[in-house]
Amino acid sequence: MDLYFVRHGKTEWNLEGKYQGGHGDSPLLPESLRDIGKLAGRLENVKIDHAYTSPLPRAKTTAETLLDDINRKIPLTVVDGLREFDLGIMEGQKFVKLEKEMPEIIHSFRFDPSTYDYERIKGESFEQVAERTNKAVQKIVDSSPADGAVLFVSHGAALVTCIQSLLGSKVADIRKDGGLSNTSLTHLRYENGQYKLVKWNETGYLDKKLSSTDTI
Repeated sequence: MDLYFVRHGKTEWNLEGKYQGGHGDSPLLPESLRDIGKLAGRLENVKIDHAYTSPLPRAKTTAETLLDDINRKIPLTVVDGLREFDLGIMEGQKFVKLEKEMPEIIHSFRFDPSTYDYERIKGESFEQVAERTNKAVQKIVDSSPADGAVLFVSHGAALVTCIQSLLGSKVADIRKDGGLSNTSLTHLRYENGQYKLVKWNETGYLDKKLSSTDTI
């Protein structure tokens, strides 16, 4: 089975360098609609059986726009387990502000998950996010055709945690391959009870130079 993971299109808060998290949200940028169209072209010849999306508007809008652009009848289901990290008091705040106020928290979140103090910011741990996202994905895999393909639309931090956990990475190694870019595509294959990475954070089809605010 082939699994395709998409990070949502770039939003206003992404551009402004703000944490959105599992409760915050902001609209997609106009340029994101173009990028989603490019992704649709990349997936044109992939026979997707079913698509699943986080309930947060930025992901759901990305999923709906993408399926419209692919222009095939692909069912879409909202799955709460695919929502972004609960980032507690960090949500809605700018990266640069928090880097000054709690540098160790931000460093751990981005580079060293094993030392992330989620209780301090009243949010979720990497372990909690891995558990809920993996549970959601596995339930879908178990109920899908073994020779099919499914699409997931979710969020940067949640997807990095989910995918690396599915691949067997320990919490300390979740960031080892870096982050995921807006409107990126990551491809896994599930066979013989194991997940294998085919392609991490594919963005070439976007045909543009990415900026620092595109990836988390």
